[in-house]
Amino acid sequence: MQVNIKTAGFEGPLDLLLHLIKHLEIDIYDIPMSEITDQYLLYIHTMKELELDVASEFLVMAATLLAIKSQMLLPKYENSGDDDLLEEEYIEDPREELVSRLIEYRKYKEAANDLKEKEKERSLMFTKPPSDLSDYATNVPVEEIDNKVTIYDMLGAFNKLLRRQKLQKPLHTKVARQEISIEKRMQEVESHLVNVGDWVNFFDLFPYPEKEYIVVTFLAILELMKRDSVEFQQKGNFEEIWLQYKK
Repeated sequence: MQVNIKTAGFEGPLDLLLHLIKHLEIDIYDIPMSEITDQYLLYIHTMKELELDVASEFLVMAATLLAIKSQMLLPKYENSGDDDLLEEEYIEDPREELVSRLIEYRKYKEAANDLKEKEKERSLMFTKPPSDLSDYATNVPVEEIDNKVTIYDMLGAFNKLLRRQKLQKPLHTKVARQEISIEKRMQEVESHLVNVGDWVNFFDLFPYPEKEYIVVTFLAILELMKRDSVEFQQKGNFEEIWLQYKK
């Protein structure tokens, strides 16, 4: 079983390199190998001076850095202009693999830090199992929603009525203006409900498509509702509204 042991606060050589890059304000995509190698070796020697056990992976990385540094010091191939050499061969940057590993390690390190923060936030939350409230449920009276029509239900029904009338309105029509008062329309509605003697659909009280007639009828119904002359019924949310003369 592999055991991950932190060495002097760093989890591995990549962690130490990221620390040095950040501390020295170095561009991770353009690492000066001479400077970073010297700083890394200085840290390794410091650990040895403190008689700390240096993990083998730190020594392997030191060897890798020295190898990359040596390759960076070698003179680069230049095209001599000979006709036999059609094009210059691409020279791979010896730092590419190291940069790729550092960037990938940094992603995982940042993700791990985010998870630690979430773990810290979650530790501040306390939960409890759900309580059994069945003993109290039987003692709570259940209110019936029937016959509970509010002004907001009436406004919703009125908007639905306007949409219906707009769809049913002919393209060409001639409407004769007819003045009608709210009081007179209240008497007509009340008389109609008395004659029917049963529940009447809200929309059946608007036989004419004229907007003025619709508005006066709606205000008349609201006034009857205010005077408690009629009762309303709605079996469920957004269902049809029914009216009946209150005996």
